[in-house]
Amino acid sequence: MPSKSLKSVWAFLNVALLASGAILIAFSVVWRAPDVVRNFLISNLDLTAGLVLGIMFLVTWLISIAGILQQNHVTMGLVFTNWALIMDAIGVLIIGTMVWVYTLTPTKNFLQEWEAASPVTRQALQDALKCCGYRNSTEFGITGGFCSDDVFAASQVGCSTIILPKADYTLNNVFSVIYGFMAVIVGFFLATVSLVYQRKEEERFRKIDEKRGGRGFV
Repeated sequence: MPSKSLKSVWAFLNVALLASGAILIAFSVVWRAPDVVRNFLISNLDLTAGLVLGIMFLVTWLISIAGILQQNHVTMGLVFTNWALIMDAIGVLIIGTMVWVYTLTPTKNFLQEWEAASPVTRQALQDALKCCGYRNSTEFGITGGFCSDDVFAASQVGCSTIILPKADYTLNNVFSVIYGFMAVIVGFFLATVSLVYQRKEEERFRKIDEKRGGRGFV
């Protein structure tokens, strides 16, 4: 039988994968709630990618449960689990790298987002952040709300002064957490490989024992 320590490690990483999937799905759903600043920093595409990755984790977890419940000599379910883990790892690398690359040129990227945003959204951001325009009030600024007139707006900081530090903190944490899931995936992959190997070894010895008349090994 596989050692108790190996099965304990496998079970722990199995639960960690389930928790990782639940966290991704929860944040992908909760962060869709209306919040003008957060919705500006984290796009619907990011949230959809996180949701898909979370669902992939849960599907892998279900495959692993089906695999571990199979009879000891049947390892196909655990082999499928490792193939699913490889797909999960690819998903983590793609999504984490997408977010990381976006953080390399934040000024340019968020300027494009600011320019593409509707006047209503820009004003809502200005009101929420107490700033005017992107780098200054004349750069795609909206007169109204907090930036009540041009003279007052000209004396206020541009919104990029506030947006960029928030974006740096938020996005760096996002891709760090996503890359952190790789530790769970790699650990679970190795534990599953070891479990498959031990099951195959046990089955091999069982067949040898049967040929010897079930007397066991000295």
